[in-house]
Amino acid sequence: MNITFSAFNWKLACILALSLLTAGCQSTYYSAMEKVGIHKRDIMVDRIEDTQTAQEDAQEQFKSALEQFQSVINFDGGDLETAYNQLNSEYEDSLSAAENVGSRISSVKDVSDALFDEWQEELDLYTSASLRRASAQKLQDTKRQYQRMIVSLDKSEKRMQPVLNAFQDQVLYLKHNLNARAISALKGEFNTIKSDIDRLIKDMQTSINHSRQFIEALKQP
Repeated sequence: MNITFSAFNWKLACILALSLLTAGCQSTYYSAMEKVGIHKRDIMVDRIEDTQTAQEDAQEQFKSALEQFQSVINFDGGDLETAYNQLNSEYEDSLSAAENVGSRISSVKDVSDALFDEWQEELDLYTSASLRRASAQKLQDTKRQYQRMIVSLDKSEKRMQPVLNAFQDQVLYLKHNLNARAISALKGEFNTIKSDIDRLIKDMQTSINHSRQFIEALKQP
């Protein structure tokens, strides 16, 4: 019994710690990480790479959802409710994938803002004018490259919501009309959804490429 209670307390402590972080205590987290030699730049790179992974996972999920949608409109006998359940599962997985991407992008923005603010403040600590100018120029270059990456990330994220909305409409319609007529109605929407998902996947790949380029630029002296 004591072991179970301890495990519960540990889980509760983890949840509370996470809540504090998401409630605006990121600065405390960054300070703690710096004390063990992990700086904001390192955290930024890690979070960008995590975002890339989330986007790659989302690409695969949306592809899977499209394949399931196509299998539904090609439905030729069998249990239509099972087909609906599978399509609904793909929709829910796609929604989770999109939420994960959004969360990752937000975490990148948070640490990047903290890094750039710190960098700007530390320019005043230089005693060498030439080194200060060089650092200031590096900061501006990095901000410009970062902004290019973020614009691309935001564009791909925004592209997901219309796709999810359309997908949800199809799932709901099928749920409320489990018959051949419903399948026929969905067929008329397939090409539009396929086009939107293809464009979404392309935009996500573009933002992944921009992220990789930014990381490479960040590593340059």
